[in-house]
Amino acid sequence: MAEAVRTDSLETAVDLLLARIDGPLRVGAPLGLGKPHRLLNALYARCAADTSRALHLYTALSLDPPTAGKGLEARFLAPFVARHFGEDFPRLAYVQALKRDAVPAHIEIEEFYFQSGALLGSTQAQRRYASLNYTHVARALADRGLTAIVQKVAASVDGRRLSLSCNTDVTFDAIDAIVARGLPRPLLVAEVDPELPWLGGSAAVDADCFDIIVAPSGPHPKLFGLPRQPVSDVDYAIGFHASTLVVDGGTLQIGIGTLADALCHALVLRHTDNAAYRAVLRALGSPRADDPALAPFAQGLYGCSEMINEGFRRLVESGVIRRKVVDDAALLQRIADGSASAEDRARLEREGECLHGAFYLGSHDFYRWLRELPDGGRGAIGMKRVSEVNDLGTDVPLERLQRRDARFFNTCMMATALGAAVSDALDDGRVVSGVGGQYNFVAMAHALPDARSVLLLRATRVTAGRTRSNIVWNYGHGTIPRHLRDVYVTEYGIADLRGRCDEDCIAAMLGITDARFQQTLRDTAIGHGKLRRDFDLSPAAATNTPLRLREALAGFRREGTLADYPLGSDFTAVEQRLVRALAWLKSNTATRGGKLRALLAALGAGPIRDTEAAARMDLATPANPGEFLQARLLSLALARTTT
Repeated sequence: MAEAVRTDSLETAVDLLLARIDGPLRVGAPLGLGKPHRLLNALYARCAADTSRALHLYTALSLDPPTAGKGLEARFLAPFVARHFGEDFPRLAYVQALKRDAVPAHIEIEEFYFQSGALLGSTQAQRRYASLNYTHVARALADRGLTAIVQKVAASVDGRRLSLSCNTDVTFDAIDAIVARGLPRPLLVAEVDPELPWLGGSAAVDADCFDIIVAPSGPHPKLFGLPRQPVSDVDYAIGFHASTLVVDGGTLQIGIGTLADALCHALVLRHTDNAAYRAVLRALGSPRADDPALAPFAQGLYGCSEMINEGFRRLVESGVIRRKVVDDAALLQRIADGSASAEDRARLEREGECLHGAFYLGSHDFYRWLRELPDGGRGAIGMKRVSEVNDLGTDVPLERLQRRDARFFNTCMMATALGAAVSDALDDGRVVSGVGGQYNFVAMAHALPDARSVLLLRATRVTAGRTRSNIVWNYGHGTIPRHLRDVYVTEYGIADLRGRCDEDCIAAMLGITDARFQQTLRDTAIGHGKLRRDFDLSPAAATNTPLRLREALAGFRREGTLADYPLGSDFTAVEQRLVRALAWLKSNTATRGGKLRALLAALGAGPIRDTEAAARMDLATPANPGEFLQARLLSLALARTTT
């Protein structure tokens, strides 16, 4: 193995990369946090200026901070984005070009997963989207004849070791797939980021595994921190219903977003304040509120998730995630059947890991937690290939012992009454996000004997001021086919569809549909001969309303059991008040009539009484009619959302 070439110059690193590769550049970069923004920007700029060097970039989840917009949104977002991401955050140049459909003809950007909703308007991005299961990406990169991989890494103090840290997901699999085709091993280029937490184990390699190592001089931009969003009543109801499906001693996989945050909070509460946890379940009408199986976790859970995020941090800290596994089927079998010796248990404690992931992404607090973990705590986290996490691999007996009683929780946008899921795209073909690992985990749930796939979704959404059901008869696009239907959870409960006939599936889905849409869905099913004509909706289903949900959870909101930000917040106290107010204003001005009513009400609202909010939004002394109107609208929204 040749010694890596080291430099502190991004331009020199690009020079070296271009010199080592003849012809078109076919470059792969990790998804999310592991993308080397500064190096990619330098490479993109060089290629954009030289039409003789074609560049094909294969990647996913190209993270871009939000843009400020205009009006009240700009007044709120601009200072927050500058503080949270940093004034010097290196936005990806190719993403900015994609959003304008301005990528040069000799450059191609191909992604298999988009930042949610960010590229709906880009025809260049939409045309070059690759619909892939996460576990199939390495094969696809080999098909494309990848010639280089660029990746952000952490370095050991002496620089002799590098950690792939946040993205062990595809790199190793891709190299193996390319070499197995008889193709040359791709050039490996590392950008060292001192902000990136060091994780050892299978994430760490000798520095000379890379061909080029660039360590740009400081100051170093912040890592991309996901701003934590407030958890709504709907989110909490979904999270608590879902938490009743988790088995002590089992395995947990979760996705990202406020539904996952709510689920994690529910699991923590189940373990640390079981009485309060059951009280919330009773308020929601859960039939399992008094189930003895929902006691605090005696064995704890093993986390096995393609992404490790904020929720897993809280689950580890609270002692929910603590069941360790090792790659020894015989030992785990003895643990399972109670025949393990003291030596077995000592080895499990010493060598075992309780949390496996293929990549991680979260807040700045989450990254700080990873950096500051003691060696023992960090050693219990193992970063693995995506092929190891999202699939059963070659040692199925071992995987079954490790992943016993697995519950794979993912979110979807919509579901059909017959059990198909819509998670990644619209019916016109435009991609919102991507398939990612969702199909992998759904299929694995059916392959493991005691596992379940649980898809979480909100029962309704508001589009252009109109409330629509997310449970529909059919839709022009599907992500998960109905023959893989398993469990769905909305704020109104749980629908268990596994192995059930169509009529029973429809009845179960009606039971978790918003009451305003049940009759139409029922009549459609009857009209298509899928439901008997005398089918009556359950009386309980008539209570599936936002008002009932709000009333059920109001007390828990007031007392703090269900906080707006259960996993912490990146917003200041005044910003949290503004987030609520601006969300109310957006919801109540989505239609022409709503805008008119809000404007009339705002004119009589008076000045902003919350002086901190007025100062934060620079509206304490409006200087012109536009600012005066903004101030009055904000005053109205703050008054309506202050309890």
